[in-house]
Amino acid sequence: MSFRYVGDSGMDETINQALEITNVARGSVVPVLSFEALDDSHQVLPQVKVSTVYGSDRGTLVAPPGMSYDILRFSGPREHDVADVRVTVKSTAVARIPAGIHEVTTQALDSQGREIERFERFAAVRVTNEDGQPVSVRIAYILWDQPPAGVTQQAVEVTPVGGLTVIPPHGTAVVKVTGEAAAAVARNSNGPAVSIKAYNSQ
Repeated sequence: MSFRYVGDSGMDETINQALEITNVARGSVVPVLSFEALDDSHQVLPQVKVSTVYGSDRGTLVAPPGMSYDILRFSGPREHDVADVRVTVKSTAVARIPAGIHEVTTQALDSQGREIERFERFAAVRVTNEDGQPVSVRIAYILWDQPPAGVTQQAVEVTPVGGLTVIPPHGTAVVKVTGEAAAAVARNSNGPAVSIKAYNSQ
């Protein structure tokens, strides 16, 4: 496996603080990674803690052959000075359910099942699998900060929606928004910066 950190791609509507993961194996794998934050001189920032949104640091992200990604979060003194990360592969395992070729898409739904914007107060999420094999995913509802110019946008709150969901080949599944997820949606709806992301998991 190889990795590339992209703090800001320079393109609008793209995720900041992304870790690109290249899996050269033939099958999907589940990595457990550890990270060190580095400044622009490639020096370690020992007080900056690095964590992930999708769980490549705790064995919940399934990485298909080829390219996939996770989202990094930084906390601690000098968190805004992170320019790169050093990645260590602690372990890998073969995924129980392989990831598909296509990214699973999400659609927010109201209580009547109608499609609405992710910024609204939604009651469920429909996930769609374009591949001809079943896939298993988790859904994250992400609140982003609004940083000043020159500072990367960070996920400041990440709430799971439902649990592990298996989607049939060329099919969909609907996951209800309940509990902590419902509270997060109520709190953050109508705000400027939220995402609903599905990621391959187990």
